[in-house]
Amino acid sequence: MPEPRDHAEHRGRIESVLRHIPGFRGYLEKEYRRDSDELQREWLANRLQRAKKALDAAARPLADAGDIDLLPQIDRLRSRLDKLIWQFRSAMQGYSGFFDLVQVDEAVLDCVYQHDVDLIDEVQTLAEAIEALPKRPGGPADALPELLNQIDDLESQWHARTDMLKGLD
Repeated sequence: MPEPRDHAEHRGRIESVLRHIPGFRGYLEKEYRRDSDELQREWLANRLQRAKKALDAAARPLADAGDIDLLPQIDRLRSRLDKLIWQFRSAMQGYSGFFDLVQVDEAVLDCVYQHDVDLIDEVQTLAEAIEALPKRPGGPADALPELLNQIDDLESQWHARTDMLKGLD
């Protein structure tokens, strides 16, 4: 998947000329920001998707040992992760395009991007905690409530992002 900074490096000659047309440069910058936002949301979703594999690794030994009491909690965690991943992938884009009817204010967008930087850190922390689940001494029982709380916090942060884009913050 290309990095957002790669957009600037791969601009063609025609695009470089078009950037000198009044108003067109701003349009291009907005399109790059939209692409960057999409890349970021996809990264968030993919990072959590990769971490979900650890849930199977944590559940398998429990099922093999007949210790099925924790399996519903692990399934609940998986379901909550799926919901959060879906929210990331289906979210409103961080910037409206040139011809869109709804325009998002640049200052609001800057706040959204700062918010998203914080989300990256939170998603990384959650993913690492999930990936550590199968290796936890004593099993995953103690970690499951905390992981669910982390998902609650991420969902709240994600809803705050949506509110910012809608102008409700």
